[in-house]
Amino acid sequence: MKLLHDVRLMFSANMVHSLKSPIFIFINMFQPLMYLILYMPLLGGLGSVPGFTDGNTANVFIPGLLVMQAIFGCAFVGFPLIDEIRSGVIQRYLVTPVSRSAIILGKVLRDVVVLLAQCILITLVALPFGLTLNPAGFALSLFLYVLIGAIMACLSYSFALIYKVEDALAPTLNTITLPVSLLSGIFLPIALAPLWLQYLAKINPFSYGVNATRDLFVGNFQSINIPLGFIIISIMAIIIFYWCLQSLKKMTT
Repeated sequence: MKLLHDVRLMFSANMVHSLKSPIFIFINMFQPLMYLILYMPLLGGLGSVPGFTDGNTANVFIPGLLVMQAIFGCAFVGFPLIDEIRSGVIQRYLVTPVSRSAIILGKVLRDVVVLLAQCILITLVALPFGLTLNPAGFALSLFLYVLIGAIMACLSYSFALIYKVEDALAPTLNTITLPVSLLSGIFLPIALAPLWLQYLAKINPFSYGVNATRDLFVGNFQSINIPLGFIIISIMAIIIFYWCLQSLKKMTT
């Protein structure tokens, strides 16, 4: 298929560019590692409160931490795209026969591959800190992290294509990422929050992703949170990708 061929070409080009500076892949892990090493030990006394499975704070904190990595690790990928727009790279892609979908998918695929590597490394580092996980559940949770990362990457690319300047992109992304991350319960279970905050969290799609990954980590496959999380996050990913694709197509009009 032409689309798959084009996606492979675009992914290879973007991946080669990223691997020229691999240090940034690891620098992007600094913040979650600091939360893991310096913040998670503060939660040790909360093992008996509601929302913590079997008193294991790591099994609650780490899935949320990986969601945070998916959100923030992919939220700012639009900045290099602005540079490509300014230098005419994207315009040159648009006059070639390459599929418009492949231009976006190639970039998003690069972003989620990097995210996958980061999530696996963070999880390995967390094992000595008391994390226990179900292998099958962890594998499924990686797919959810990929979807969340794809949502944030497409969102970032959409605003980059619309604004075309960094000064407008930065505050927009910060305005979006802060409330959605806080309302997803990435650090502490939303069950600990007052009712009004729990109601707000229900309109945040990422909170369903966090709940699903926490159940997946412990192998609680009977939980309704898992299919609910996959359905909501998948629908959102499709909607945001379509919006991103339309934003790209508008550059040719």
